[in-house]
Amino acid sequence: MSETSETPPLAADVIPMSRRFRGFLPVVVDVETGGFDWNRHALLEIAAVPIEMDENGILFPGQTASAHVIPAPGTEIDPRSLEVTGIILDHPFRLAKPEREALDHIFTPVRAAMKKYGCQRAILVGHNAHFDLSFLNATVARVDHKRNPFHPFSVFDTVTLAGIAYGQTVLARAVQAAGFEWDAEEAHSAVYDTEQTAKLFCKIANAWPR
Repeated sequence: MSETSETPPLAADVIPMSRRFRGFLPVVVDVETGGFDWNRHALLEIAAVPIEMDENGILFPGQTASAHVIPAPGTEIDPRSLEVTGIILDHPFRLAKPEREALDHIFTPVRAAMKKYGCQRAILVGHNAHFDLSFLNATVARVDHKRNPFHPFSVFDTVTLAGIAYGQTVLARAVQAAGFEWDAEEAHSAVYDTEQTAKLFCKIANAWPR
């Protein structure tokens, strides 16, 4: 199911997405960056997975949107961060986009999913979510983007959720505690980390009594 398909009819006793999270659409986001300081370091990768809902009210990850990002002029890159992420900035197949174009690439399917489910705004879901939101907000400010669908400061953090549900706060351990496999070779890729976090969020949210 894609985020542009029609919303499936819900059973009479199912809370629709538009009311499940007080009008917010959960969208899992992960960023890879040139360091830890959102005010200084470059955004290098971003990925987003809108959360979908089936006719029984079960949440599941939607389609992934992702972009490699050209470091913005004036931003810095700590070489140690590249050692962790494995990003090769001049790789011929990186096909990086300027920041505004990258944001548009991410925001368009998010807005489509919001429209599909009748949600007023997107809320960022992340593992240590304020880190991702800080870099997202900094990028939005740099390019003066006027159509940011995300709430500017509220988040759902899977560190907290996984700590409560499984007693684990490290993403790899939380994903495994939730019953999923974890590939350490794929970790620290925005796409992989986002998709794993999306599965973790859905597993916890679907188990919550309603």
